[in-house]
Amino acid sequence: MDSIRYSRQMLFSPIGPSGQEVLANKKVAIVGMGALGTVLANHLVRAGVGHVRMIDRDFVEASNLQRQILYDEADARDHLPKAIAAANKLQAINSSVIAEGIIADLHAGNAQSLLADVDLILDGSDNFQVRYLINDIAIMYDIPWVYGGAVHSRGMFAVIRPGVTPCLRCLFPHAPVGRGETCDTVGVIGPLVSIIASYQATEAIKLLVGDLDHLNPYLEQLDVWQNDHDQLSIANGRNPDCPVCVRREFDYLATMEGTTEDFAALCGRDTVQIRPVHPENVDLALLAKRFEPLGAIEHNRFLLRFHVDGHTLVFFQDGRVLVQGTDDLTSARTLYAKYVGH
Repeated sequence: MDSIRYSRQMLFSPIGPSGQEVLANKKVAIVGMGALGTVLANHLVRAGVGHVRMIDRDFVEASNLQRQILYDEADARDHLPKAIAAANKLQAINSSVIAEGIIADLHAGNAQSLLADVDLILDGSDNFQVRYLINDIAIMYDIPWVYGGAVHSRGMFAVIRPGVTPCLRCLFPHAPVGRGETCDTVGVIGPLVSIIASYQATEAIKLLVGDLDHLNPYLEQLDVWQNDHDQLSIANGRNPDCPVCVRREFDYLATMEGTTEDFAALCGRDTVQIRPVHPENVDLALLAKRFEPLGAIEHNRFLLRFHVDGHTLVFFQDGRVLVQGTDDLTSARTLYAKYVGH
């Protein structure tokens, strides 16, 4: 253990030298490496958490740079996957820990393999479907996790401990109806993201070193522009008939049967994601040769961008495709069938 690197943290008595050794032997997964995820990963890697697994399906774009603190203009220019760009930055910051970047869309088919072996899960995602999936895994495998969300100038977070606190389905029995507000529709300011993720990271460190008496017992809600701060106690929020933490019905882990692809519009992104139910291993170089006569292409070893028919199709190595320029599933299916097939 590098006593000089962590000297100020070890002087903090709730952690100390013994807590620092504990952190070095912990494994954490962060789902989503956007605004919240980059702040979370930055804090945990610098704090000396031994293994930080970062899971994200997207690549860096110029619009991310305002608030996603690990990325730079070169990452956006090169269309680097966020998980890879983050891992590169963080491994250079702290080479004594494992900063593992995984390019993946978290779904029922891979959630257990990506999350079941960690000590803690941190929510850096941007939608409730993924959060409910995290919640299923957390309850199934008895893994604590920290929920967080930020949009506009408002954010919230909560610590969820299986068997101790309410789970996410207790607190939010149903996903919000409709698309709701997102960073892509109503915006978000960078300081809010850093505040919420820093609260999440603080709770994460408490959990990892075992200081359970000082965990935040509230669903905290902040509006940093309007200077509002509300604390909602969740101590009595457990649903005695919760389908997840009581009945142990893991609906979001149920796999899709009888389908070959999953089509989903990404909220506020003017983009449709097509994900094969059974991941493939796509040769991007061969794909580039196939598409080169048909339209402009850009590619690196992680993804290929194909510009055609007024849209951009982004191909990943696992067979996933983003159709940019539409949020209409029928149009996306037509383009996918035309250029990819089934």
